[in-house]
Amino acid sequence: MAQDHAALPSKAADITPTPVRPGIELQINGEAFRHTGDPEMPLLWYLRDVLRLNGTKYSGEHGEGGADLVLVNGKATSAIGMSVSKLAGKKITTVEGLADAKGNLHPLQLAFIDEDAIGCGYCTPGWLIASMDLLGRNKDPSDNDIDGLPNLCRCGCQTRVRKAIKRAAAAMKQGAKA
Repeated sequence: MAQDHAALPSKAADITPTPVRPGIELQINGEAFRHTGDPEMPLLWYLRDVLRLNGTKYSGEHGEGGADLVLVNGKATSAIGMSVSKLAGKKITTVEGLADAKGNLHPLQLAFIDEDAIGCGYCTPGWLIASMDLLGRNKDPSDNDIDGLPNLCRCGCQTRVRKAIKRAAAAMKQGAKA
């Protein structure tokens, strides 16, 4: 079968590289990404539809219920309410980014497992992110601190979530696993 070489450039000088498309530089779970699409795309859709990071859930167009939370520079933030254009240069952590590079679960994730604080699982990623924010600000949260988190659970796991957060706080203070 003969190949058609007429479509190939005759010399290396005839090759013009395509310029890098302008975009928004993002750091998600410690990795660099460039978003070259609509700058007003909500982060949630970029995570789920482009990067296939499906842990962060849709929880209403205004982020009701907290299932869409991610950490932006350590602060729990609604991924549906934040456009990609506002995130250049910021560190974004999704629930997939809580485990370490070797895949070892964070003490908070282990505590959720140990306390069976998962229910149907839809709200769990948001609880984990909101809890990480809380534990970053308060090493020994009270029941009222935990009850003030913006998350909703329709399975009735709130009591187990409270236990899991307290268990993780104790483990994190000791530098051990939950």
